[in-house]
Amino acid sequence: MNLMKPKRTPGTTNARRRPPSAKFPKGGWLGTYVDPEGREKGKTFARKIDAQNWAEGEAAKIRSGAYISPTDAATTMRVWSEHWLKGYEVNRPGSVKQAKTHVKRINAVFGDVALKDIRPTAIKNWLAALKKEGLADSTIHALYRRLAHLLSDAVEDGVLLRTPISRKIAPKTGKQRPYVATEQQVWALYDAMPEGMKNVILLGAFAGLRVAEISALRVQDVDSLRGYITPAIQYPGVPLKTEESKNPIPIPRDLAFELNKNPARWGSETFVTLENGRPAAPYTIEARFRTARATVEGLPENFRIHDLRHFFASFLIASGEDIKKVQSAMRHASAKTTLDVYGHLMEDAKESTRAAVSNALATRADSLRTKRG
Repeated sequence: MNLMKPKRTPGTTNARRRPPSAKFPKGGWLGTYVDPEGREKGKTFARKIDAQNWAEGEAAKIRSGAYISPTDAATTMRVWSEHWLKGYEVNRPGSVKQAKTHVKRINAVFGDVALKDIRPTAIKNWLAALKKEGLADSTIHALYRRLAHLLSDAVEDGVLLRTPISRKIAPKTGKQRPYVATEQQVWALYDAMPEGMKNVILLGAFAGLRVAEISALRVQDVDSLRGYITPAIQYPGVPLKTEESKNPIPIPRDLAFELNKNPARWGSETFVTLENGRPAAPYTIEARFRTARATVEGLPENFRIHDLRHFFASFLIASGEDIKKVQSAMRHASAKTTLDVYGHLMEDAKESTRAAVSNALATRADSLRTKRG
């Protein structure tokens, strides 16, 4: 004898009479529907028609795929973001740290709000408050993108029906033209850095490496004979930022010669060292860099080691390299990224285009004059 209850069909509805209660002295009507897991859900109304309409409405959502369970519908941003962060921890430590900072900001406003109750107007008001607080446009946009990521993932997981995020409420991206140091300033930085860290300037300004890559770059990662730097890891021995970051960077032999002076002196495995020849962590390198920066006339107070990459890109552009070669050297995932950041440095290309068209017209005019003659 099979004592198991038959599985009920999701979307099945019913309305049945309920006995009198404090809320419904004359008795009420319980509207019910079967959810996607086969469980019965119900809600009591004073009238039968209201119970039927509610149950049919929930069943219609199940049939259309728009159903969110009452438990999921009550999920707050704080509960969801904590769950989301657990899955995000597979990313690089720096990315996880930044995500946690963003989530803390988001939860300060939306933490106790159910995901389904977050409205576009509330998001716009939050963005306006951040602007009034004095945050940079780039910071505001980063927080907005994090919120958008959280909400879109909630939709993917079936916790939220639709996201309130749209282009209509998106803030400015906050893109700013980077400060490009002069060649004189770059060499002044080089002279001001401690002996074991002068390679920081060479690797940033003439190879475009990031500070975590500079800190971890090993002698084995540089092919001095063929003239290539091939980054393999970044501090503290973790994978590089992207697959493109592994691309080899061509360097002249004289740069390789300069880089090797420090390892030759200390017998170190890395190109950047402390005064005793031991490897230097990024935060130590940045502290020494700030001290050196303060001695260089004209450099902004917020000028970073990362800004040496901007010098490298501008140096390549000024040398006549096309956008694809600059993209490859900068190890960007796409040429669009390169253009977005450095397109304004390519103003000379516009003049070259005008000159090319002008030459074509002039050649045509000369040809016509020759024929007439």
